[in-house]
This record gives sequence, C-alpha cells and structure tokens, in this order.
Amino acid sequence: MGAIVQADEKKVSVDSEDGFVIDVDRIEAAITPRTRGILPVHFTGNPADMPRIEAIAKKHDLWVVEDACQSIGGSIDGTPVGSWSRSSGYSLHPLKNLNVWSDGGVVVTADDQLAATLRLYRNHGLANRDEVTIWGVNSRLDTLQAVVGNRLIGQTSWITSQRIANANRYDEAFADMNDDVRVPVRRPGVKHVYHLYMLRVSRRDELLHYLHDVGIEAKIHYPTPMHLQPAAKPLGYKPGDFPVSERDAKCIVTLPAHQHLTDAEIDYTIEHVRKFYGR
Repeated sequence: MGAIVQADEKKVSVDSEDGFVIDVDRIEAAITPRTRGILPVHFTGNPADMPRIEAIAKKHDLWVVEDACQSIGGSIDGTPVGSWSRSSGYSLHPLKNLNVWSDGGVVVTADDQLAATLRLYRNHGLANRDEVTIWGVNSRLDTLQAVVGNRLIGQTSWITSQRIANANRYDEAFADMNDDVRVPVRRPGVKHVYHLYMLRVSRRDELLHYLHDVGIEAKIHYPTPMHLQPAAKPLGYKPGDFPVSERDAKCIVTLPAHQHLTDAEIDYTIEHVRKFYGR
C-alpha cells in the first residue's frame, strides 16, 4: 500500500497492485482539497511507479516523499529510487540489503533548505551547543554503526546482484505453476532489489507449515493489512475497504532469497515448493 497525506497530517491509505506497491490508478480518487502529499512505499524492494506518481503530484501541486527503506539500489529506467522526489528515507536495519549491526537510517534530499532543517531536527534542533533553533529529536547514527555502514556499503552492489539472481531463479522455476504459485508481474525498466521475495500461493498456510517442517524459513509479510491493525482504528477503515491488500494478506508467502544462500539451498526450496503442489 501507499498513502496520501492530508493537511491535518492524517494519512489516507491507497490500495496496492500486482507488485505489492501503491496502485497509481487509485491515487487521484483518494485526493481531496486537504491533500498535501503522496507517500509511496517501495515495498519488498520493488519501486513504485514514480514517473506516474510524480505526474499526479505535479498536476495537483503535491509534494512526494519516497519510503525507500527496503529498496536501496533499486531504480526505474536507470534513475535510482530516492531521487524521484523531494526526499526519501532508507532503513539500515540489520535485515536490509545495506545494514548496520544495530539499527539506523538515512534521509536523502537534493533540497538544501530541507537538508539544513533535517540536520537540525536530528540533533535536538541545536544550531550550536547553546542555541535551539527548532524543536528536534535525538536521532543521530552512532559512530560504531556508521563504521559498519561504511564498511558494508561497498558490498551493496554484490548483495543486490545476488538477491536479484536468486529471485530470477525462483521466477523461472515457478513460471509454469500459475494455478498454485503466482509470480508478480515484473515491470520492464524496473530494478527490483528483493529485500523480500514474495509470491501469491494457494493453500498458503499448509505450504508454510510444510516448508517449516523441511527446514525452510518461509514467512508471511504481513498477515494483517495495515488498515486493519489496531493502530489504524482511529482512521475508521473496515474490512473490504482495500480488497487487494486484504486478499494478498491471505495468500502471500515470502521465500528466503538473501545473498548468503547457496545454489543448493535455493534448489532445495524450489524442489519442496514444487513437491508440495505435486509438480
């Protein structure tokens, strides 16, 4: 899913499409006179359709901020995610393609004024030791984590290429199984970096238990759609409001595709998914 942001800072959700990212065809219907911005999420490492989102934002005089937390290294027609909008956020969580050993994140922007404000905001709003310019937070990446990040950033291209290669092997292996295993549409010109490798499958819960029994760490990301989470109750959403997300929550499964897997381990997963469905 993705969201548009209203003047009262309320986030209005927009349903997802085949690639698990915001459905651009539904954005304009969700825009109201109070809308101020669009917040697309590049979920699973799959870039949302930024050219169309930017066109909609320009038409309605809205800002765009990308949630690129799962998509470092991703791109659309050679243009990196994070560079399509005014600013973008990346996560350095230990499970991300570029990570640190605790937790952290990065905000990128080409807007000098916004960059100056963000630098103030992350450090209590301090212009110097004794002068607070704005109310801020304590959100500085500590030195140890910065050392780890600087060490691993040189491996990002290798990590990304390995994940893409693993995902491609899965895609090819399951291409003939559309009745039970549906590979999402891969949009041309999009570099999907596969923080997660997700499929839509039949008998999902049975498959999940079977894979666990044979030692494959498959997971569900995520079993409850965001609009039905307890935190979203004040927004007033109800079952049926976002049918694609609700349907997906019942049939998605995530297979291991990270860069440390061997060819034999990928083959083992493929073998057992096919075996479960009698293929």
